[in-house]
Amino acid sequence: MGDIRPWPPQLRPGRALAHTPGASGSGSPHRSDSRPPQTPRGARPSDPDGRLGTTPPVPGRPTSLFLLLGLPALLFALITWQVVADGRLVDLDEAASRALIHPDRLSELLADLGNVPVAVPVLAVVLAYVTWRHRRTGTDHWWQPAAAAAVPMALVPALIIPLKELTDRPGTPAVPPATGYYPSGHTATAVVAYGAAALLLLPWLRTALARRTVLALCAALNLGVAFGLVRRGYHWPLDVVASWCLGTVLMTLLWLFLSRSSRRRSAGTPSSSSGPS
Repeated sequence: MGDIRPWPPQLRPGRALAHTPGASGSGSPHRSDSRPPQTPRGARPSDPDGRLGTTPPVPGRPTSLFLLLGLPALLFALITWQVVADGRLVDLDEAASRALIHPDRLSELLADLGNVPVAVPVLAVVLAYVTWRHRRTGTDHWWQPAAAAAVPMALVPALIIPLKELTDRPGTPAVPPATGYYPSGHTATAVVAYGAAALLLLPWLRTALARRTVLALCAALNLGVAFGLVRRGYHWPLDVVASWCLGTVLMTLLWLFLSRSSRRRSAGTPSSSSGPS
């Protein structure tokens, strides 16, 4: 039977008081009124435009990948379509070439920097040096960076030759009548050879000045090759731009692979193989 009393029920300390609105005792549904929110989203500061910050995925990464992979690929597809269809862009390209062509000895020397006998030995020397450094420091899979950098170099002829056959573009008036000038093999060779060499060297350079110098040298070599090819009349400007797009895609893929491999080695290897001494 229930407890029948002639007076109203009395509050018992520690039990009914715990359910009093605003009470701070144990079990109170309002015990967090005076404390900060428990969820990370509630305590997270908002960014300047009012949106909550640091929500996954991290902003910036997809945009960077689009700029380095998607945009060059789209531009390459657009140029290739214009070349095959003999579109309006080709007319502008030929007009620009007529204004830029001025064969001289300097332009010929600059164009030669994209020759396979010049650019590929530079990459080979860097491959050997980086492999030796990795082997000397006891890095796991010491052969992997050099092997990864050699892959895009091997892909250059495998991609360029079929494209030349497909587009069958004639050369400029400065070269003997022939076809198969699109895209530029010299440009693609220079971008991949000098670009891969720079990517391999960067982790071993100790100062920011040295890294900036290597990147500036790589950019100068590629700009010199492009200028020489167009100035000498070996290639139309669009031939060069298309090879830049193709080389950018290859170098971005190499950079992603090297970065991922470096993080994996840093997380899973002892200090003796974590980097240069």
